[in-house]
Amino acid sequence: MLITIPNVLSPGEIQQFRQHLDSADWHNGINTAGAIARNVKNNQQLDDSQEPAISLGNHILKTLSRHPAFISAALPDRIYPPKFNRYSKNETYGAHIDGSLMQIPETGITLRTDLSATLFLADPDEYEGGELTIETKYGPQTIKLPAGDLVLYPSTSLHSVAPVSQGARIASFFWIQSMVRDIQQREMLFDLDSSVQALSAELGAAHPEVVSLSGLYHNLLRQWASPS
Repeated sequence: MLITIPNVLSPGEIQQFRQHLDSADWHNGINTAGAIARNVKNNQQLDDSQEPAISLGNHILKTLSRHPAFISAALPDRIYPPKFNRYSKNETYGAHIDGSLMQIPETGITLRTDLSATLFLADPDEYEGGELTIETKYGPQTIKLPAGDLVLYPSTSLHSVAPVSQGARIASFFWIQSMVRDIQQREMLFDLDSSVQALSAELGAAHPEVVSLSGLYHNLLRQWASPS
């Protein structure tokens, strides 16, 4: 299941991000690639341990911590500190699957990658190509969102970034360990919560059916969630 979340960052925030990113010192992305990914990865990344990656990543984490749609979709337990990449002319990332376990830097904590996230930081008209293609049970899905929008997808998915032919594709990417490990359970909880919110807006939060569905949601979450 792919979930797109619009306007995670406002236009003003995007402008501030780009002021930092457009003048940042970018490095060859292959330096952080694993043995298999090195064969298909051709992009640029920021040094995660230096500015501006640290402050911009912290801003994203703070924003997501109070974003209802993200919390409902991901049910986050742990989030890997956001990374930043850029694709210029002829740069691409071939088909790959993200690693299953990752060490959060300087913490000794291991994160299980349940969900992958891409937060777009350049508008589609700023570059040609660069589409994120994600293989799903319904076939390949192509994603190219406005700056500030985010897409969530299962980390088990085969995915790729098409070659950029003009301009630069800039994005942040990171991984989430969810409190609900099972994909189907997590998707059902998201659908149920979305229905509760829609009915609450239509009927009012105190309506008996809303209260009943909300109770069902929390009882299922109580049964399925395993916070670390």
